[in-house]
Amino acid sequence: MVALTDKTKKRLTIQTGDIAADTRVIRSLDWDRDRFDIEFGLQNGTTYNSFIIRGEQTALVDTSHEKFRQLYLDTLQDLINPTEINYLIISHTEPDHSGLVKDILQLAPEITVVASKVAIQFLENLVHQPFKRRIVKSGDILDLGNGHEIEFVTAPNLHWPDTIFSYDRKTQILYTCDAFGMHYCSDDTFDEDLAAISPDYQYYYECLMAPNARSVLSAMKRMDKLETINTIATGHGPLLRHNVKELTGRYRSWSQSQAKAETSIGVFYVSEYGYSNQLAEAIASGISKTDVAVEMVDLRGDADLQELREIVSRCTGIVVGMTPAAGDANIQAAVSTILGSVKEKQAIGIFETGGGDDEPTYPLLNKFRALGLSVAFPVIEIRETPTENTYKQCEEAGTDLGQWVTRDKSIKQMKSLGADLDKSLGRISGGLYIITAKKGDVQSAMLASWVSQASFKPLGVSIAVAKDRAIESLMQVGDKFVLNVLEEGNYQGLMKHFLKRFAPGADRFAGVKTQEAENGSPILADALAYMECEVASRMDGGDHWIVYSTIYAGKVSKPDSLTAVHHRKVGNHY
Repeated sequence: MVALTDKTKKRLTIQTGDIAADTRVIRSLDWDRDRFDIEFGLQNGTTYNSFIIRGEQTALVDTSHEKFRQLYLDTLQDLINPTEINYLIISHTEPDHSGLVKDILQLAPEITVVASKVAIQFLENLVHQPFKRRIVKSGDILDLGNGHEIEFVTAPNLHWPDTIFSYDRKTQILYTCDAFGMHYCSDDTFDEDLAAISPDYQYYYECLMAPNARSVLSAMKRMDKLETINTIATGHGPLLRHNVKELTGRYRSWSQSQAKAETSIGVFYVSEYGYSNQLAEAIASGISKTDVAVEMVDLRGDADLQELREIVSRCTGIVVGMTPAAGDANIQAAVSTILGSVKEKQAIGIFETGGGDDEPTYPLLNKFRALGLSVAFPVIEIRETPTENTYKQCEEAGTDLGQWVTRDKSIKQMKSLGADLDKSLGRISGGLYIITAKKGDVQSAMLASWVSQASFKPLGVSIAVAKDRAIESLMQVGDKFVLNVLEEGNYQGLMKHFLKRFAPGADRFAGVKTQEAENGSPILADALAYMECEVASRMDGGDHWIVYSTIYAGKVSKPDSLTAVHHRKVGNHY
């Protein structure tokens, strides 16, 4: 079955089909979605997958994004009377999967919600109405009858703190929500075309799962105890059936590499308090841009203090999300354990969580300072509901921290290239440009010299953007930006301004004369020329993205002037 929205809007369709005995998928296809969060650009849309399992009793596994409300509910009611659903299994409470839980409960108030303890706590704040519930953990069984015995596997931090997997022993299907998924929208229910989906599969892992590599490995150990897994029914993208061994093997390999990384940063937070989880995820995303491993630790009452000591001791940097001032004794014990386990020369960063009753930040920061830790970024203060700018500030703070703890390694790498090769590579010259971009309320800029025209039809340029640059998240496929050309003999002021290090969240255009381009990005008034561009594709270039963009507008302000040229002496750093 396929249902279409108004074609003048972004395409939203519904697809259903049988995937095993007594098992049906409802796929909400979001064809044109181009971004998840500020830093996660999508090239191929995404899907939100939901499942119906019918035994003697019936279970619905996950719902959909609220943008699909009418399409999804109409489709569900065509397939089954909601009052015939006995259980609603919530893999995790992130809104793109649980956005319609309240609607389902209103249609069928007798449904029993099955989820982890933390998920139930989240749902109480989400639906604001009484509901039947069953809390489950690893090894628990939900018997639907007719052989459909659902075994649960706890998988916290993949990529939400309340995640559980569900395994149907009869069909040998493992329902994993975010894990092993991808943002890839197509009519194919399954993973027939491995080559087509591989880039999105890896990109998804790097953005969402790499910061939780140790949690991935822990979940996979629990998965190993299950019987044969015939299919992995993911929450996003095609279901894995033809390449289960290959694609789970990639997860294991990538995660083992991350877990063995010489440098790691611990991010400590309380998942159900304020905006702690979302802010911590943004910081972890920024850290990951620097190729530093991240260990995310939820300081809830069940945190193991010995394991906490080991994590803190092996990390080169730590980030702490503030806890409730009236927090329980277990959380306070966890914070005390962190303080008692840190070492001199570690880096520290602290962020408020917006829970309304945060512990004061600076007294805790001063305790870390007194123990010899270096402050990697200013305290992130939350005075109102976090905005896109807030999350961008957190991402930039994470990147600053990652760069801080790897600075010695970076210097060593600069010195590692052979002298002759280094000098010869440095003889490749380039112009001087400033890239400016704005998306929503977030804007950024960077000085660039690795810019080259790449095509005539269409007019296009290629730009190399380091993966740890703040502007990188604003240069995803479909994003628009301005390429400002600097003028020979009149570029020092702009170059000096945009070369300086900005604090996370700082306004990069303060004191700079600008005007707004048609695409909303700033045009530098003192630039020789500008071009308005749209990102068409990105290629992985090691520590850089090679961004190919088409040009659709431009203007030269000084026709007789020349482009500023950058001559380097060495080729292994800027």
